[in-house]
Amino acid sequence: MRIQLYSLFLLLTASLQVAFADAWQSDLENGLYKNPVLFADYSDPDMIRVGDDFYMVSSSFNVMPGIPILHSKDLVNWSIIGHVYNNIPLEKFDKPSHGNGSWAPSIRYHNGQFYVYFCTPHTGLFVATAKDPKGPWTLEQMADVELWEDPTPFWDDDGNAYLIRGKLRADILYIHKMSNDGKRLLDDGQVIFKDLESQPVIEGPKVLKKDGYYYIFAPAGGVKVGWQAVLRSKNIYGPYENRTILHKGNTDINGPHQGGVVQLKSGEWWFMHFQDRGLYGRIAHLQPVFWKEGWPTMGEDQNSDGIGEPVAQYRKPNVGAVHPIAVPQTSDEFNQDKLGLQWQWHANPQNDWYSLNKANPGHIRLFAEQNLTQFGNLRFVGNQLLQKFSSPGFSVTTKISFYPDQLNDKSGLVINGQQWGYIALHKTQEGVRLGVFKGHYEQYDDATVELESVTAQPNQDGQFEYYLKVDVEPNGQYQFSYSVEGKHFQTMGPMLQATAGVWIGAKVGLFSLSPSIVKSQGYADFDWFRMH
Repeated sequence: MRIQLYSLFLLLTASLQVAFADAWQSDLENGLYKNPVLFADYSDPDMIRVGDDFYMVSSSFNVMPGIPILHSKDLVNWSIIGHVYNNIPLEKFDKPSHGNGSWAPSIRYHNGQFYVYFCTPHTGLFVATAKDPKGPWTLEQMADVELWEDPTPFWDDDGNAYLIRGKLRADILYIHKMSNDGKRLLDDGQVIFKDLESQPVIEGPKVLKKDGYYYIFAPAGGVKVGWQAVLRSKNIYGPYENRTILHKGNTDINGPHQGGVVQLKSGEWWFMHFQDRGLYGRIAHLQPVFWKEGWPTMGEDQNSDGIGEPVAQYRKPNVGAVHPIAVPQTSDEFNQDKLGLQWQWHANPQNDWYSLNKANPGHIRLFAEQNLTQFGNLRFVGNQLLQKFSSPGFSVTTKISFYPDQLNDKSGLVINGQQWGYIALHKTQEGVRLGVFKGHYEQYDDATVELESVTAQPNQDGQFEYYLKVDVEPNGQYQFSYSVEGKHFQTMGPMLQATAGVWIGAKVGLFSLSPSIVKSQGYADFDWFRMH
């Protein structure tokens, strides 16, 4: 009996290790880590240290809830602990507003309070405050302006507060005086840096003061091919000297871009930045920072040109302890009363889009929300429950029970981007069918096409219950399949190619919609969502 139990234990342990091995893990568990630290779309990262804890934020653009808060003890192992806002309280965000929403947030801790600042390209400057980074956060609009971007606050030793920001496609950095509580701008601002020769397309400033100098860390040169610069001055208003301190060099890390810098208790300095990886979005890398003769350098100077290059593997930050492996959440059994923090919608979420663990305990119910535009074209569908791609290749399975009402009700598993594909149950004139579809946006016509479908068969209880699966390859190609018992899967449709969205990476998730002018009472229950 002991041998049988031990064998079962080994089998379960091995299966768990295999499942976990598929997730992207940066910590090599030997004192080293590999980049990227997060193989997921954490665009424009910024971070702070408060005591022994590190907190990171990133852009969300049009998806909600917005601006995830991630927590780590060692800068390598991260988990999601909350979001800055559940929705942006402006009517335009009640529907998908692709490319808008929160751009390049910055996070700071001042006088016992957490601050997050961000701009949207067309609705202005916002600030959110909280006593606990997990929330709740209070969100306020500081300025109703267009074309501002990438704000960061700075509280100086003399008590003065400032806001430094960029301007969309203007290659300029500005500075404003700010009230000490960080809630009001006190002047119209002035230009503090513009140099089209050495640092074009400068943006994303982050400010710190060290040894009597003000330093502004800022990316330049553009997202895909740019570099990281630093500006230095004895006066916060300038004039500023500048240097390039991190670039691609001989590596394959294109455009090491915008990020945040922290100092550890041990005295070490580290920098988190993103790399644009196309369909995967902007993934996060961690670089060591060294100071020499009053200037920082990042990564390793591999080609002896005086400029750092990103590291592929390096020793972990010295935080004085070894901490457990952690990766941002993915799978969800839908057994809780709240959605997992990995989930985001494509617009301001509405309570009537779903029911979690109530109508059918242990399930999420997605209602067939009315989406009339271009016959339910996904570009216009806000009630898609989505999460980031979390590794180069992965598989997702879900179990769906489909309860349609109106003709063309449709529910299923989706890979979303500027082009999308999904496998879904849908109600037709001939009955319920299971099919694979692909689509994209065209101005005048719905460009969604059915690639393959079969007649759906009800189970012995008369319900349309299926297991749906998608396998994503490391190049972003993906294949849908289905099963009636959850063990043997039949592929359906051709291999499709995942694409990025507007400023965001491809996403995977669930949806339920009705393109009918007659409001549907249909819905689908999803038992779980498992990514491995």
